[in-house]
Amino acid sequence: MFSFLQHKKAAQKVRDLHGMAIRYVTERRDDNDDVVGRGGSLSVRDDQLLVFSSGDIIFRAPVAEVKASDLLSGDGVVIEGPDMTHGGRVRRIVAYYVYHRK
Repeated sequence: MFSFLQHKKAAQKVRDLHGMAIRYVTERRDDNDDVVGRGGSLSVRDDQLLVFSSGDIIFRAPVAEVKASDLLSGDGVVIEGPDMTHGGRVRRIVAYYVYHRK
């Protein structure tokens, strides 16, 4: 289980995603990665992480219950948590960022 410090760092990681523009979002279903949305952004509102894509909210979960890890390439983030837009079912999605030159 997470210690208090690890939990605080995990929640801060999720909050740091606020405002990130995304190119597309995928979800693994039956050994296939399906694109579930194109274009959009990640946002934190009222202590919930929202994934806006294709003009809809495709993922909504409390920040405290979300696990987020960066892809090794740095091109996106894997988000896992109970999705309130789908009745609380735990989902794992991958949001790929819009490329920004640094």
